[in-house]
Formats: sequence, C-alpha cells, structure tokens
Amino acid sequence: MNKIILGLIYLALFSLRLNAQNLISEFKIEGNKKIKSSFIKKISKVKEGIVLDSSFIKEDISRLKRLAPVSNANYKVIPSKNNYIVHYIIEENFTIIPYVNIYTSNNDGVAYKIGLYEFNLLGRNISLGGYYQKDVYNSYGINFRAPFLFSKCLGLVFNHQNLTTFEPVFFNNSTVNYRYNNKSFEVLGLYQIDAKNRLELGINYFVEKYNHESGMIGASIPQNLDINKLLYKTIYEYNNIDYHYQYISGIKSTFVFQFVNALKEKLPEFVIGWNDFNHYVRVGKKGNWASRLRIGFSSNIESPFAPFIVDNNLNIRGVGNIVDRGTGNIVINTEYRHTLLEKKWFVLQSNLFTDAGTWRNPGGGFNDFVKSENIRIYPGFGLRFMHKLIYNAIFRVDYGIGITKRASKGIVFGIGQYF
Repeated sequence: MNKIILGLIYLALFSLRLNAQNLISEFKIEGNKKIKSSFIKKISKVKEGIVLDSSFIKEDISRLKRLAPVSNANYKVIPSKNNYIVHYIIEENFTIIPYVNIYTSNNDGVAYKIGLYEFNLLGRNISLGGYYQKDVYNSYGINFRAPFLFSKCLGLVFNHQNLTTFEPVFFNNSTVNYRYNNKSFEVLGLYQIDAKNRLELGINYFVEKYNHESGMIGASIPQNLDINKLLYKTIYEYNNIDYHYQYISGIKSTFVFQFVNALKEKLPEFVIGWNDFNHYVRVGKKGNWASRLRIGFSSNIESPFAPFIVDNNLNIRGVGNIVDRGTGNIVINTEYRHTLLEKKWFVLQSNLFTDAGTWRNPGGGFNDFVKSENIRIYPGFGLRFMHKLIYNAIFRVDYGIGITKRASKGIVFGIGQYF
C-alpha cells in the first residue's frame, strides 16, 4: 500500500516538473503602435504562467486578424531555459477613416453620404463615428461600438440616427412617393461566447413618419403616418473566417431576429428574421471565390410597407434603388475576385459576379418565390481598389446587367466589399 502511495506521489511530482518545463514565462506584443498591448493581452487566451498550448495561439491569432485595427498578425515561440517566450507580431491598420459614397437617388438626382469613423479609439478596438447624408433630404447618424468594454466577453453598442429619405411605396400597380423619417435610439449588449461565437441583445426605440409627396391619391392610401415603436433585437454570429490581407477563407453565419411593437397605435405586432451565410474559398495564389446566401421572412401582412426590398446597394447589383418590396426573400450573391496588381500597400482586384433573388409578395404564398415576375438575375463585373494598411479602404465599382423580366442595368459604387 505504501509503495502505491509513494508511486502516486512520484508520478504527481514528475507531472508537475514536466508541466513546469512547458510554461510561458513571458508574453510579448510587438509591432503595435496605437493598439494597446494591455488590450491584446486582455482578450488573448495565452497568458504568462500557463502551459504552452499551440491551439490557444492559433485561436488568438485568428481573433486578432478579425479586429479592425489589425491588418495582419503572426507569432513566434522562443525557448528560454526550461520555459518559453511567446511573441505576437502585429501589423496595424490606419483606423481614422473618412467615408464618402455617391450614388443615384430615387428622384433621379445625385445623392451622397459622408462620414468619419475611428475604429481603434483609445487603442482598444472601440469604434466611434458619424455620418451626414443628402438624399433629397438631410440625414445623420452616430455610432458607438465597444465589443470588449467591460471584459474580454462583454461589450456595448449605442446607435442614433435621424434618417429622412424619398421612399417609393407600391400600391397594386401604382407607386406612391413618401417623405420617410426614422428617428431611432438603439442600445445593444454584446457577449463573446468564444473566439467564433458571439451574441447581441438589445432594444431600439424609434419613430416612423410617412408624409405623402407625390403619386396616386385615394381613400386606401394614407397621406400621413406617425408611429412610435419598440424593436427588440437578437443577433447570433458564428465566425470562422481567416484573413490574409485581401484574401479571405472560411465561413460565417449571422442570424438576426427582430420583434416590433407599436406603443400607442393599435397596430399588429410584427416579426422579421433573416440569416446570412457567407462562404469564402482561396483559389490559387491570386483568386478568391466568395458567396452569400440570405434567407429572410417577416410577418406576412398585406401592406405596401413590406420590410424586404430589392435594391442596388443591398442585394442585386444593377437592379436600381428600391424597385420592389416583399415579406420574404431568398438571395444568393456569388463572385470571383482576382488580384490583378499588388504592391506593398495597394491592390487592384477584378470581380465577376452573379446576383440572383426572389421575393414573396405582401400577403402572398410560398409559390411567389417561383413566379417569374418575382425573380431577378443580374450577372456583372467590377473592380476593387484597395489599400492594404487602411481598415476597409476598398473602393468598389460594379456593373450589373439584368437577364430576367423587368430587367435593367446599372453601375453601383460603394466602400468595402459587397459582402
């Protein structure tokens, strides 16, 4: 019996000695100038004094590459006596970014949106910024996002907007134009479950106003609407994306669910939900194949104010600005990106794409998805002008050509990849 106890003690001591020889004695951050070393250490699984684990390092590097302030990240492990020194090597993005977008508006004029955002406030991956938009009317918005404000898992989002647009609404075969205003205040709590999974929960108080501007007039067509609403929001994201400058590989799935309730007016409660599934594959040394599938449904109320819209800037390039609405949609975007030119900081990419989608009419059935008049298919091509060391500094231009009923064609400009 004594021999057994002595054997167990010896085994435990040997195990402790073995582990002591694989401890991380020092954890260093290199290459960072603005992003704080203390912040990187706060969100990392690697810590001084723990046993060296390559899976922890791999998870940390993958997470760091997804941060706005980080252009690229790498590591090295240096043996030191019986322990190890771990270095994380950071290449930073420039993160004070002006935003400019110019596009054709619904009144056939030119609209623009300008803004300024800091994506690494205080060196802690905090985003703060705002925008001004002129699209027939004046609009503005303020956005604050701090994913790790309280801990490595808990963060906060605050958004405010006062958005006014010229909004076409479809009654039977006629279009009625409204001046639409949405003034909202939104607060979300963020919870990082692990390196790949995160959750957002929050509430949005907003006031919607519709004022008739032009088009058909009748007893069934409201002239003015003024509605106070509460929106409860849930977002769940699975992110297993790996970045290497302009190249992306892996998958991401984002599910959004919203419940909307009018506060004073006797209106039906409304739910809306959708899921975006993104898939990225490296093709050779210079190619990237990217795809996005969106499936969404809402309460199937027979109303001209249906939430899912067919629009250039959201889902179908070349189709035009808000050309149709529905209470359900299925959209797939797929494109091949190829690097034509790459310098130390600059990248020129070509892009061949096909955008396709179908919609359920307000109050309609699932058979609406297969009706030819609801299906849009738009192949096209484009270019990407990219700065490798400035966050989201991608200017894109795409030209889409419709090949289905009621087809159109057009150029779409934007900042960032389309998806």
